[in-house]
Amino acid sequence: MLSMLFAIFILSLLLVTGESQDFTKTIPRKTLGLEKEKLSHLHFYFHDIVSGRNPTAVRVASAAMTDGLSMTNTSATFFGLVQVMDDPLTVGPELSSKQVGRAQGIYSSASLNELGLLMVLNYVFTEGKYNGSTLSILGRNAALSAVREMPVVGGSGLFRFARGYAQAKTFSFDVKTGDAVVEYNVYVFHY
Repeated sequence: MLSMLFAIFILSLLLVTGESQDFTKTIPRKTLGLEKEKLSHLHFYFHDIVSGRNPTAVRVASAAMTDGLSMTNTSATFFGLVQVMDDPLTVGPELSSKQVGRAQGIYSSASLNELGLLMVLNYVFTEGKYNGSTLSILGRNAALSAVREMPVVGGSGLFRFARGYAQAKTFSFDVKTGDAVVEYNVYVFHY
């Protein structure tokens, strides 16, 4: 009897205040500008510069093993390495070509057996109709493979509700400096 009175009290309180206890509601797609979905192809070059006076990627952590006297990392895959990047994205493979954005984020060597990087980054576009928009990438980059594929997990601006994938292909790699230029083809669904 007491529980029935309590239920009637709560129901009457909801009717009087007009408020729902739900924290979600369904909204029409058009209120967010979600009309027709498009598929876009973006092509650019990513310049990862780890050498010189003005690197665009810097090491913030690395795994070290100690033998009691010195710190050493004997991993051939650089397991445990963490880099933070703010790499330029350009139209052509030359660093001097038109810059269209930046790749900002973190990559880490996350494999004991091969050079497998965990990529967590945003492509921040600064030119053209996508100026101010971003795409978010989260995935594995098997860096020594000819072509790597990573998922696009979201975006902002013109890329709200984005999903798709990014294909990476090493254009050049300098063994002495560690600097790399990577060609990207990104295929993304967005509104």
